Amino acid sequence: MNDLVPQPGSSFLAASWLPEVLTVIGAIVAINVVAYYLLRHIEKLAARTPAVWDDALIRATRKPLTLILWVSAAAFAVQIVLKHSGTPLPEFVVHTRDTLIVAALAWFLLRLISNASRSIVARTEVAGDGVDRTTIDALSKLGRFTVVILAGLIILQTLGFSVSGVLAFGGIGGIAVGFAAKDMLANFFGGLTIYLDRPFVVGEWIRSPDKEIEGTVEYIGWRHTRVRAFNKNPIYVPNALFTNIVVENPTRMTNRRIKETIGVRYADLDKLPAIIADVKAMLQAHPEIDTDTTLIVNFNQFAASSLDFFIYTFTRTVQWVHYHEVKQDVLLKVAAIIQAHGAEIAFPTRTLHIESDAGEAQPAP
Repeated sequence: MNDLVPQPGSSFLAASWLPEVLTVIGAIVAINVVAYYLLRHIEKLAARTPAVWDDALIRATRKPLTLILWVSAAAFAVQIVLKHSGTPLPEFVVHTRDTLIVAALAWFLLRLISNASRSIVARTEVAGDGVDRTTIDALSKLGRFTVVILAGLIILQTLGFSVSGVLAFGGIGGIAVGFAAKDMLANFFGGLTIYLDRPFVVGEWIRSPDKEIEGTVEYIGWRHTRVRAFNKNPIYVPNALFTNIVVENPTRMTNRRIKETIGVRYADLDKLPAIIADVKAMLQAHPEIDTDTTLIVNFNQFAASSLDFFIYTFTRTVQWVHYHEVKQDVLLKVAAIIQAHGAEIAFPTRTLHIESDAGEAQPAP
């Protein structure tokens, strides 16, 4: 009696394609397991080498490879089922498979570029080598942008679209978009100019005499640059602005300048030559003064209440805090030299001469 009643799932279990599909699934699971442990072993070996590309390559491979294996297995299983049923393979299955494989390859390249850029920055910082983060970031963004565009064109061609027609439409549409988004394009090309010319990079101190912009560069994007002001406020500057303003980069200075005018009393005129000579000798012997640059100590002018001489020299350090420590030491030593010669630093004074009136009546005897 039970033999006359069809059992649920009996037709599925009796399907001729089931063993082959199960074999494909088992094989793909086994391949994934082997690939997982093999990549782990290779990653450990790559970590011992000084190269950065092998580590980035292994880390970028794992997830996209898994996607490619499962997509290929699923497409093969569908093909087996349709073959046993005598149904031709639909085009959308082929298109879906090819699209997912292209997307997986693009995903692999994007991960490779990102991992490589991070590894290069990290390893050079650990090794103490100089690294231009701005250049690495620019190349990374340009590489990712190229991968996305190429992957998109390949997928469109895979789906049956004419790439030449798409490019032609893009050229016509690009003109319209260019007029509508000229500010965005100006910022894009401004960012490209920063990446290529490198007037500054991330971490440098910049300022503009044309605009109220001064601080440390934190981020350079395709649309704007973020500058952290010294009061810790963020300043977001459109990249197009940098093509029209003067930008100073104090971070790249080779020395810092000390330029001071010091005055002594008119009563110390005879002591001034010796004071100037001793100050110059002190600067030439100072370990923090760069004597290979301009060093001037000379009498400058007869001021209203002082005899002025000026100091013009450069420190070896460019670090802001240390520079002020050196400048303080120099000025205190100058004051000590003036005092040692028995002279005094002048301060604003005014002398009043009061004359008695010759016609004034004399007091009575």
